[in-house]
Amino acid sequence: MKLHHVGVAVKDLDEAIARHEKLGLRLAHREVVASQKVEVAFMGSGPWIELLAGTDGESPVSRFLDKRGPGQHHLAFAVPSIAAELKKQSAAGAQLIDKAARPGAWGHKVAFLHPKDQGGVLIELVEEAH
Repeated sequence: MKLHHVGVAVKDLDEAIARHEKLGLRLAHREVVASQKVEVAFMGSGPWIELLAGTDGESPVSRFLDKRGPGQHHLAFAVPSIAAELKKQSAAGAQLIDKAARPGAWGHKVAFLHPKDQGGVLIELVEEAH
């Protein structure tokens, strides 16, 4: 696996984009992922920084912000096959949040591993759309 992106939860996506642009990073992609109730912005050129803002108070990112405040939300790793990686991780005893891939940003397939088995870090698996 290789690092795909670092997810950072933010309260104000426009402000966070502007802050990262001041660091010299460019906005590579921005979209709403309705199924996850989140708006995302990918900064840089890969591995990316994914800025995440909840689109309503019930989104997982909004709940994360309410509980922990802004900051690192997850680490994401590129995998050739989410199905194969989930099978491998399950066999190794990892607790899966997703038992199958779900749609993510940029048309990628994504799935998550529970932070309890990952040293407290939420892990996202990304199968890139080709």
